[in-house]
Amino acid sequence: MESEAGQMRNAGRAVAGDRWRGASRGLARALAVIAVAGATAALAGCAVAAHASPSVELSTAFVPVPHKPGTTVAYVVIRNNGPADRLVAAHTSVGGRVTFRRASGPGAATMATIASVRVPAHSTLAMAPNSVHMVITGAGRMRGGKDITLTLRFAHAGQVSVVAQVTNPDSGGSSYLLN
Repeated sequence: MESEAGQMRNAGRAVAGDRWRGASRGLARALAVIAVAGATAALAGCAVAAHASPSVELSTAFVPVPHKPGTTVAYVVIRNNGPADRLVAAHTSVGGRVTFRRASGPGAATMATIASVRVPAHSTLAMAPNSVHMVITGAGRMRGGKDITLTLRFAHAGQVSVVAQVTNPDSGGSSYLLN
């Protein structure tokens, strides 16, 4: 026959075992809840990151110092990482009106004003003098070595801004065309 002390010891082990199994089940449930919450947060984070990532990126923006006060051109490199889009409007931090121009006719001898600029899917469009570019008229003072902001509005990507350097290639300032 087992002594009273032995019975108490065995009963204590049984209670401790039940507590351990209960704690293990509780821990397993807690880990499952954390895993589900983590997966949900990760999926939500992916959705936010994909949406927050711009499909259109602007770089290498250049505006020559105006030869005629308030009138100049602007060149920007547009990288479209998404579906086809259209550049539909633009404005500057120095005011004025921005229009889009492209070369037309044989040998790009003439320029035509266009309402928007097509930006193909997953491609890069580099504006250039004998290609698509922007004309700025009625703008405020622009001095070589200073920066202005160009804000371009796309039909699908919305507004995207870039800092453009105002340069004077005649006096040794940098040139977009050499970059």
